[in-house]
Amino acid sequence: MPRVKGGTVARHRHKKILKLARGYRGAKSKLFRPANEQMLKSLSYAYAHRKDKKSDFRKLWIARINAAARLNGISYSRLMYGLKEAGVDINRKMLAELAVNDMPAFGKLVDVARQRLGG
Repeated sequence: MPRVKGGTVARHRHKKILKLARGYRGAKSKLFRPANEQMLKSLSYAYAHRKDKKSDFRKLWIARINAAARLNGISYSRLMYGLKEAGVDINRKMLAELAVNDMPAFGKLVDVARQRLGG
């Protein structure tokens, strides 16, 4: 079987990885093997953290809703329960947006939840 030289294919593969590895420190951006190892790790981190970002934003929205709810004299859990009982179908992202940018509208939602809870 004849010998196969992988010149152009290998060079293209190496260039593709080194292009992705720009901005890394030291050998990780200059040499193929460390760059390739780092890219495998980096791409797995990127995948995992895209999933984590959804959870992080949910935590942020809950913190904002809780802070605004407590300014209106109700806890987060009571507010959410009251809104659910009242049939108000609004997600946490929109509630957090109202809590930050439109406090009067958020206050009306708190009143709706309070009335449903009977207090």
